[in-house]
Amino acid sequence: MNVLTRPEAGFYGTHSAATDPDTAWSRLGELAGEPAELAAMVRGLLLHRLDCAGHGLDLTPERLEQGETRYTGAIIAHLVAANDARLSETRAPGDRFVGTCRDFALLFTAALRHGGVPARLRCGWATYLEEGFHGDHWVTEYWRPGKGWTLADPEFDTVTQGFDTMDVPRDRFLVAGDAWRAYRAGDADPQTFGVRLPTGDLLGPAMIRGNVVRDLAALNKVEVLPWDVWGHAEPDGEQGDEVLAVLDRAADLSAEGGPFESIRELYEETPGFKVSAPIVSYAHDGERTVELRGY
Repeated sequence: MNVLTRPEAGFYGTHSAATDPDTAWSRLGELAGEPAELAAMVRGLLLHRLDCAGHGLDLTPERLEQGETRYTGAIIAHLVAANDARLSETRAPGDRFVGTCRDFALLFTAALRHGGVPARLRCGWATYLEEGFHGDHWVTEYWRPGKGWTLADPEFDTVTQGFDTMDVPRDRFLVAGDAWRAYRAGDADPQTFGVRLPTGDLLGPAMIRGNVVRDLAALNKVEVLPWDVWGHAEPDGEQGDEVLAVLDRAADLSAEGGPFESIRELYEETPGFKVSAPIVSYAHDGERTVELRGY
């Protein structure tokens, strides 16, 4: 879809509860430039929790807890408390915010929106993290005039990946809906979709299903954590024909990225998709019940 409607531009070009910098509006404005420049700045501020050891850092409980941070303002507050330099300046590893792919995508999306660029988080599966495996992953999708919605992975640079990470090929990152449709058609092995954890792999249909729900939420500017569950994202949720039908519909909208009005309507009006009341979050230290800001 290469035409951006005015309502769509206004929706994705402004902050959500998660990308809003709160009291740090001017600090977020320090991240300015073209998308590739912004992504490099984000990489200079954040560190994936699995990369701590490679930078000589212990993955302490305090660092693990940083990955439970939900809001851009809180990420910036942590960065500024550790080092008050401009956010455009690269931090030493010990001064960086330790999170996950979702946090790279969140801060990058926040910076794009802050500069008036329509952008949204996307939840899905990367084929470039491990050969023959679809790794649970989050990226950003931003609007490029003349091209349309474009996938970008701010966690990685182009040189190390061998492709333009500001224009990720759609077969290298499958949005959640594409993965669900392939699984439902029998064209994909669900055991190749999941996440590798020190405590054991989480694989299979429940993972694919959960990401459909989280991606639909992200398309509605509700940017949750990768381990948040509610409604149809519950791993032991209903499996009947009615539920599968609405998941198929959500997957179609996720795969196509629209139409915008249909994305909004399905999320707002279909039970099991909209975030409301407390949700369950399977955090690093166990199950938590969480109230999300603004929803």
